[in-house]
Amino acid sequence: MTDLPGIVITGASGRMGRMLIRTIAESPRARLIGALERSGHPWIGQDVGTALGIGDMGVRVADDPLEVIAGAQAIIDFTAPEATLEFATLAAQARVVHVIGTTGLDAADLKHLDAAARHAVIIRAGNMSLGVNLLTQLTKRVAAALDEEFDIEIVEAHHNQKIDSPSGTALMLGQAAAEGRGVALEIVSDRGRDGITGRRERGHIGFSAIRGGDIVGEHDVIFAAAGERIVLRHIATDRVIFARGALRAALWGLSRKPGSYDMIDVLGLGKN
Repeated sequence: MTDLPGIVITGASGRMGRMLIRTIAESPRARLIGALERSGHPWIGQDVGTALGIGDMGVRVADDPLEVIAGAQAIIDFTAPEATLEFATLAAQARVVHVIGTTGLDAADLKHLDAAARHAVIIRAGNMSLGVNLLTQLTKRVAAALDEEFDIEIVEAHHNQKIDSPSGTALMLGQAAAEGRGVALEIVSDRGRDGITGRRERGHIGFSAIRGGDIVGEHDVIFAAAGERIVLRHIATDRVIFARGALRAALWGLSRKPGSYDMIDVLGLGKN
């Protein structure tokens, strides 16, 4: 048991944190050695399994990541940009695999992660599921095959507690569509429509966000032309698919050289 790679989970009390802890507890390939939460959180000092209601796991929730990460082989991180950057620095110092599912990262944040990836394996993806990553590849290929007569619209839906928009997955799909068309997403992205906005710009990639209830994640990529539409869709009904993907990424990263990777690399789907 002690020979299994040790995994640290950040944001232990969050939706993904809880699911990741349960997933690792059930896995024969990894063991949980650390659970992190922000200072002042009521879980600090408690056994994480007891806090989750699944029984003692022998791992107490901590708020100091330095010592916890130093003893790990991998950290799985679905938190917020500021926290993720701190964890990336510590993971790089400890040469620990850092799997990042955090969304809302900006260009400056990504530069910070690129610097950390010179010293450690960083695997970052807007979505960790196999299905979504297949959808990303399909989106890129369809966008490459169709010209600007087809408008591209990405519609995403999530639960009412999600704080960023568009979702990381929607942006990943938009990036794939832009790459398929050979354009820069930041130039053709259309994220805001309210009031009299005028006609849609030819070649733009639009984003629409829905927030409500307990929706886990739904994404449609719509290619719409006069007289026809192509719709590529992925619906997630259980958050466990993301947890399993993240754990798979962490284990995959253990045998890799320092650098930046994504789930396309992990799944062996190639870049084409």
